[in-house]
Amino acid sequence: MNITSSITFLPCSDIRATEAFYHGLLGLRVAQRQGDNLTIFDTGYGYWGFCAYADGRKPLSGPKGVCLSLNLPDNQAVLDAYEQLKDRARVWRAPVLHPDFPVFSFFILDPDGYLVEFQKIKEAL
Repeated sequence: MNITSSITFLPCSDIRATEAFYHGLLGLRVAQRQGDNLTIFDTGYGYWGFCAYADGRKPLSGPKGVCLSLNLPDNQAVLDAYEQLKDRARVWRAPVLHPDFPVFSFFILDPDGYLVEFQKIKEAL
């Protein structure tokens, strides 16, 4: 098996708002658009695809939903990202060292309520 990358597909309610968030605000490269309802973003190590499904599928957000995590090189990079985003995005949790995990991170919410985490994992993956 020769896997070259991965894509996670998630439902969204408004593809334009999703593009404005992930491309416009976060700066992720648009890898591909498929019609008027699907956009795939390049995270640098894999892809996130968002689709406004015609069947009305609801986003998988909320307290039991999906968390999308972006790994940063160090704690200072996490703090820098927070400073860049805190007034431009809905902050769910400010930067903190988690008591149960070796992770320093903060969370913002995308237009559909997906948690987007910016983190530094203290132990190598």
